[in-house]
Amino acid sequence: MPTSDSKTNIATPADASSSLHERGTRGEASSPERIILGIDPGTTIMGYGVLRVCGRKAEMITMGVIDLRKYADHYLKLGRIFERITGIIESYLPDELAIEAPFFGKNVQSMLKLGRAQGVAMAAAISRQVPIKEYAPMQIKMAITGNGSSSKEQVAYMLRQMLKIPEDAMLPWLDATDGLAAAYCHFIESSRPVSLSHAKSWKDFARQNKDKIHGL
Repeated sequence: MPTSDSKTNIATPADASSSLHERGTRGEASSPERIILGIDPGTTIMGYGVLRVCGRKAEMITMGVIDLRKYADHYLKLGRIFERITGIIESYLPDELAIEAPFFGKNVQSMLKLGRAQGVAMAAAISRQVPIKEYAPMQIKMAITGNGSSSKEQVAYMLRQMLKIPEDAMLPWLDATDGLAAAYCHFIESSRPVSLSHAKSWKDFARQNKDKIHGL
């Protein structure tokens, strides 16, 4: 069935899939490759982006939107979200899902619907055993621009610069770059070195992180 969903690719789904079966064969040999799917939940337009990460380097594979405007019934929208997110997961085989947490607004009904949309997207990931990490909107903006109050346009601009995205590959919907921003935020957060801040001593740190210091 034809849809009005839109996306842009830099690498193809086949490239993304094959790379998962060839980890460590490209880029930094000592750094395993992983794929991160980022989602910006929505009940009208839902954005997503896929990153390929190797070591400290990240590149965009694709970004796009799921257009839900033609579905008048809220439950049909939820079904479409589950169907499309499942399809994206099966196409790109992400190792992790980063999803933006719903912000608190004054309209309770809108918040309820947005929370359901996020929950269905998460359920699609759970059904395919993809680990999930949730980030607050301010945290995502801070990771991308250094300012938690940045506009969507500023986030899109910074992503284009950092990921070297060609201008003709940008989409008119900022929901797509918001989804990509969630993936990039997770890339930054998950790449941070392990901190001793939560351990009272080296002995405590060693006990909590046996897998990281084995053999030292």
